Amino acid sequence: MPDIDANLSRQALHKLVDHIPEQEVASARDYLRSLLDPVELALLNAPADDEPMSEHERTAWEADELRRRLGESPISAEEVLRQLGFTESDLR
Repeated sequence: MPDIDANLSRQALHKLVDHIPEQEVASARDYLRSLLDPVELALLNAPADDEPMSEHERTAWEADELRRRLGESPISAEEVLRQLGFTESDLR
């Protein structure tokens, strides 16, 4: 049988989540995930990448940003592999 106090705490947490400002939802999601997964916690606490982007990386980033603004789907993993000359079976 579930613990009544735990259920009340979960209900209170659900109410709090419902009131998180929209601009903070991603941060709250990341934090809650970190409670479940030590890898998520490590990523959340990792220092920011301060290495400058190469011209190739910047071009790819800008192309992706344009796709997002146009509402296009992200490039699939399969397409990335194809562009690099690989297949999924090459990764096995």
